[in-house]
Amino acid sequence: MSGHPIFAAIYDRVLAGLERDGLREMRAELLASATGETLEIGAGTGHNLDHYPETVTRLVLAEPDPHMAKRLRPHVDSDPGDATEVIEAPAESLPFADSSFDTVVSTLVLCTVGEPARAASELRRVVRDDGQLLLIEHVHSPDNQRLARWQDRLERPWGWFAGGCHPNRDTAAVLAAAGFELSAVSSGELPPSALLIRPVISGVGRPAAG
Repeated sequence: MSGHPIFAAIYDRVLAGLERDGLREMRAELLASATGETLEIGAGTGHNLDHYPETVTRLVLAEPDPHMAKRLRPHVDSDPGDATEVIEAPAESLPFADSSFDTVVSTLVLCTVGEPARAASELRRVVRDDGQLLLIEHVHSPDNQRLARWQDRLERPWGWFAGGCHPNRDTAAVLAAAGFELSAVSSGELPPSALLIRPVISGVGRPAAG
């Protein structure tokens, strides 16, 4: 069995401070815009579940790590009437036809995927042309050069601790290259307890015309 069993076991405790300090509110504000058939990649243990509105008619939670998926499923299975399903699939290879979803969601996920460009292309492939990408992703610091240098220096040890996380990715450029228009995506920061991964981009991406 692949994955990160130790990180999965401590994941909720690792995120608890961030959620309490403001990440939970960021999730709620972002996901209020979710609508229709919705796909969330890297769903983890289900931190977004409480924030999906009634405008979501179907919710697919894709989580490639079996240890995370094991912790996610009880949150979904507890409500058998809910139109939510969990699949174990990586973002780089989504088992869906083109243009399957109205909304795709990525929150603190693209830092960990093995092939970010391929994952971004898959998101663009499965979202409808009039659909949306809702995202919160930490990125390489664009303004604080000291922090950016530390993100580069500590990339490998940080990944060992944080389940393969890369703290220094230019995710906005990756998404734009995959065909997303990011004019409604803004730069900001996670709470100070995020340490190396404070800089974030968040908001709504749209499939670019043409």
